Amino acid sequence: MSQEAVASSQPKGLLQQMEELMAALNADLSQLDADLQQSTTRPDASPTDGSETA
Repeated sequence: MSQEAVASSQPKGLLQQMEELMAALNADLSQLDADLQQSTTRPDASPTDGSETA
């Protein structure tokens, strides 16, 4: 939350704030996409067919 302290001491234009938020959102979405891609390529450790319940 150190960005809020900086923002209060140095007012930014709305455009600059939006650009920073979009850059942060883009980075978060890129990381989420990478995590999802990785989770779909590795095999699931737990069986889902219920064969161990018998």
